[in-house]
Amino acid sequence: MAELSQATKVLINKYKLWQNSLKPKEGVSTIHVDEVASKVAAFYEQVRTVVDWQEEHLMRRSAIIRKLKRRFLSIEINENTKFPEDNAIAESLILELIRGGHFPNDNIAEAKISAVQKIINKYITILKNIPESHKDKNNLQFFNWLIEICACEVEEIIEPDTKENALVDYMFGIMKTRIKVSDKIFQSGMLTQEDKDVQIYIAIQQALFKFDKPMVSFNLIKYKYPQWLNASPELILKISQNIYKIYKKIELDLTHPLSKKFYVICEKYDTPYLLLGDILASENVEQIENEILAPEKLEDLIKSAYKKRAKTLKSRLSRAAIYSTVSIFVTKIFSLLLLEVLLAKFLTGHLNYYMLGADVLIPTLLMFTLVSTIQAPSSKNLSIVIMEVMKIAFQKEKIETYEIRPNKKRGFMAKFIVSLLYLAGACVSYGLIYWGFASFGFPITSIIINIIFIALIMFAGTAIRKRSRELAVEDEKEGFFSFIGDILLLPIMGLGRWLSMKWKKYNAFAAFFNAMIDMPFSVFVEFIEKWRYFIKEKKEEI
Repeated sequence: MAELSQATKVLINKYKLWQNSLKPKEGVSTIHVDEVASKVAAFYEQVRTVVDWQEEHLMRRSAIIRKLKRRFLSIEINENTKFPEDNAIAESLILELIRGGHFPNDNIAEAKISAVQKIINKYITILKNIPESHKDKNNLQFFNWLIEICACEVEEIIEPDTKENALVDYMFGIMKTRIKVSDKIFQSGMLTQEDKDVQIYIAIQQALFKFDKPMVSFNLIKYKYPQWLNASPELILKISQNIYKIYKKIELDLTHPLSKKFYVICEKYDTPYLLLGDILASENVEQIENEILAPEKLEDLIKSAYKKRAKTLKSRLSRAAIYSTVSIFVTKIFSLLLLEVLLAKFLTGHLNYYMLGADVLIPTLLMFTLVSTIQAPSSKNLSIVIMEVMKIAFQKEKIETYEIRPNKKRGFMAKFIVSLLYLAGACVSYGLIYWGFASFGFPITSIIINIIFIALIMFAGTAIRKRSRELAVEDEKEGFFSFIGDILLLPIMGLGRWLSMKWKKYNAFAAFFNAMIDMPFSVFVEFIEKWRYFIKEKKEEI
């Protein structure tokens, strides 16, 4: 019988702790919200999903960030600022999150309220005591980053990511020994051993669970400062003085020039870790621990987990395609269509409904084509995955390594040719789009707006197609047509990425919802809940 590696045994023990934490605890008071108010709030959150769409695993934290920002902006932070009394901020925050369906009703312990308030007080202390040059709330990027870190900590205290963190630590321990960095990189000063570990840690989080920038930043803080979660008042004051430096250092870590190389390796080999995690989470860990000792039984478990994840992935991709398309229409395209209508009225004096219909239909068909042509990994991929799971689960004498090498230096002529090729591809691709629309009589304003539509959809669709390779370990084959496609489509996707980043920064629809609807709606939902409690009390009196 094969012997499990020490790292796998540690992972199994962590999953046992996770399963034990899920068991209901007797005598623990939980937080309850009114069901009617909850339905109203949950409906609003669904509308917000369309307005400010993100991937499913990011939606809850996005809501926490949004609601925390609203509360922090209402606090006048200076040296005389006092902590909110009676856990006021934490209680209203948790109640609002439960009403919105982000956490289950009657499941969160009441003790979590004081724990969340303690976290909020910590970040108020940090904001109070940071150097004067960074105290201004006009320093939006830093302020937003700090609120995002606070949101991550709040989410973790309410519902800890025990299982996910265990798998990240497991892969991190293995990848630290497997990923080797060329001596030339170390000698050039581009990377230190500490930097290497940090880059592996970042890449694993992005590859395994598609953690976003705030979550990766929060985990990096915990990694670099182990006392962060339980910091003493003295340590919090010390952190406050250095928080801006911490922020800048993490920003540098996340944008390191070699980060993509680490991510490519971790993304390629993350499937075995995901499947092993699925196997341990599927049943009683005690029972699974005995079953996986037999390689034949483990192989059956891998096949079952692989099929289940493939099925889940397919439905998740379809949902992502629908939501991202609707979100692009409601936020970006709706505003651009409005602009097109105004321009048409101003320039020609009438509307061409056929052209407006094409503006809606073309991006939809493009997204449908991008998603419907996704190909599942070959049967050979499953065999590779089974072997990779065996390699990480059991004790092995020989360890495979993956090397990070420096980029080959290109001469001026090589750079010039590549740039010329990219420019030629951009001219051809945009030229073809222009020619296609112009031949059907579209005016220049409609053509420009349609190019924007297509670029946004191409970027979103390509991101979904990348997610479809979550289970792929085998190398992707690229032929001549794929090469030509890259030359023609990369400029369009580049524009889509740039537009998406800019839109995320200046999302007028989201800003409108935050300023004009979020707060009044929250007050309205709280009123419904209080009114229903009042009615219940009167009924009890009668």
